[in-house]
Amino acid sequence: MKTNLHQTALNQLKQLLRVKDTLFTLNRSAGSYKQRILKREDMKEEIAQYIGENAKQAQRVYVWGCAATGALGIAKFLRPEKGHRPLRQVKTPSRMKSMNENNMKVYDVSCGYGFTVYAVKKGNKHFILGTGINTDSQIGYHEQPRNSGRILDYVIGPTQIYLPLKDPETTRVSSVSCGRAHTVIVTEGEGVYSLGNNAYGQCGRSIVPEEVFRKNPRVNVLTDLPDNIVKVECGQDHTMFLTEEGHVYSCGLGADGQTGLGHYSNIDKPTRLKGDIEGEKIVSISSKGDCVLGISENGEVFGWGNSEYNQLSMVTEETQVNVPRHLPITKNCGKIIKAVAGGSVCAVLNSKNEVYVWGYGILGKGPKLDMCMEPSKLPQALFGQNELQPEVKVLDIVCGLGHFVALTDKGDIFSWGKNKYGCIGLGKETDQFFPLKVSLPAEAVSVYCGVDHTVALAKSFC
Repeated sequence: MKTNLHQTALNQLKQLLRVKDTLFTLNRSAGSYKQRILKREDMKEEIAQYIGENAKQAQRVYVWGCAATGALGIAKFLRPEKGHRPLRQVKTPSRMKSMNENNMKVYDVSCGYGFTVYAVKKGNKHFILGTGINTDSQIGYHEQPRNSGRILDYVIGPTQIYLPLKDPETTRVSSVSCGRAHTVIVTEGEGVYSLGNNAYGQCGRSIVPEEVFRKNPRVNVLTDLPDNIVKVECGQDHTMFLTEEGHVYSCGLGADGQTGLGHYSNIDKPTRLKGDIEGEKIVSISSKGDCVLGISENGEVFGWGNSEYNQLSMVTEETQVNVPRHLPITKNCGKIIKAVAGGSVCAVLNSKNEVYVWGYGILGKGPKLDMCMEPSKLPQALFGQNELQPEVKVLDIVCGLGHFVALTDKGDIFSWGKNKYGCIGLGKETDQFFPLKVSLPAEAVSVYCGVDHTVALAKSFC
């Protein structure tokens, strides 16, 4: 009997020891698991802090539209990898990585007729880059290989444009604009320069009969201008200069009155405009074709040039206006802060961030409305304003010859109009009759339009 009791007690003791060992193992495992959890959370915290310390919005450059000319500046479109075909058009935004890879910051852009010019900064150095059509030396003299005598009519990637500056590395560009085949650059402290076709005097120098512009290394220094030019705007074959006081000078083709100098002749010397803008401070000018719109600091609109498509029908029944005329737009549209003039279409943006359109073409009000003689408002809902985003505002509008682009305070881009080579960026080939949002993987900051391509400067989301 004693032996049995002794054996039972011994078995119970062994069982208690096994339970103790199990509990010890469980506690140890739990402690290890807890340590792993804490370590994982610490790692998460460390990673979150790491991102927070280093997350900065970086500049992004996106391009779309006609790629065949090289205006998009992405060389692989025309020189693809083996097994791929060259791209003639790009219908959705593509990122130009070369700018970021070379640590360049773009601060001004202009899109010409098949070419693009960039003002960029790298560290403390400033550069001017050009890409695209160069048949009239509108983006400079480019030889490849060097000393080969082989001059490039097309440049497929951003290439430096050299100006005869005293201090080329630190001189900043204050404004750049491109026309059909010429480029004008305003610098800070070193004057105004022009390149390219001067058949009508649009480069601001004497017209030379039968001059050949191809393979021309000449860069013109404009001496017949005031010292305080702050802005330049190139139309198709004419150029306008804006001074700090708000005076306007022009030169070039005047066949439609686009120079605004009271005649229809060509002029190669920049001359100050008068008419209804006399005594007004003009703060911005727009012209992609032969019609010109200007805005005063009071928000009034002035126009001159081509009116074949009723761009200026508010003040004339003639098809041409050769002197600036005040357009009675503010009565119905309010104070205007931006105006754009395409080939046959016009638009304004007022201080309430509302967009009005008129002219002939795709205006953004559907396929049934292709002509409007006076400004007509586009509904705010077309630019993303709804119950979830009731405060969306259009901050800027730009245009090409036949397409428009609007930029909102949310960093979104909306485009509409003639879809030449996919320049509206919506991933399709057909025209767009209403503003539609462009799918851009970044926050848009500014947009620039050519006749068949578009460039957007943006910031990364993180």
